[in-house]
Amino acid sequence: MKNFSKLTLSVLLIASAALTSCNDNDDPEVKASIYVRLGGTTMVADPDNSGQMIEQGRLSYRKVINSTVGLIVADVEANASGNLGAHFAPLLTEVDAGNTTNLAILVDNLTDFFSYNTGGTNSVNMYSGLSMADAHNPAKNPRMGTKSSNADYTKFVGYVGAAANTNGVASNTELYTDIVAVLESLRTPIVQK
Repeated sequence: MKNFSKLTLSVLLIASAALTSCNDNDDPEVKASIYVRLGGTTMVADPDNSGQMIEQGRLSYRKVINSTVGLIVADVEANASGNLGAHFAPLLTEVDAGNTTNLAILVDNLTDFFSYNTGGTNSVNMYSGLSMADAHNPAKNPRMGTKSSNADYTKFVGYVGAAANTNGVASNTELYTDIVAVLESLRTPIVQK
């Protein structure tokens, strides 16, 4: 009986070691967060604030958000079909009057939101704004002109995708797909009509 127990124990130990080494080699690699893949916490010169540094991940988001705003405004100015002017009417009225304060707040809030929710862990990336449902409800957010439909949100996702392309994130990449997945995860609280 002793020999059987020793033999059994030896076989179990060898099998356990073999399975452990197989599992170590077969484990899929943990994917880095979107924030890390956009540059993460590497500090770089802030092109908008001379002499200041910014995390590359945060800068990447800010560039995409600024480009998205530019695309939205260009379509509004061109009176393009399906433009989102009605959604941003209060904000656009302020900007037309020379007041860009709330536009800067919107860009900063969006940068905080996406940085924080995709892996930006430093305190600079904390989001303390409204919930997505409240932020997109004109009754709770005076900067929102009207509620969004699915078509409106799809148009917005398209703007973000084009802005990501403009800023070096190609459409046929896993990073692009992951960014779109984050946007799609927000569709339900944002679409309210």
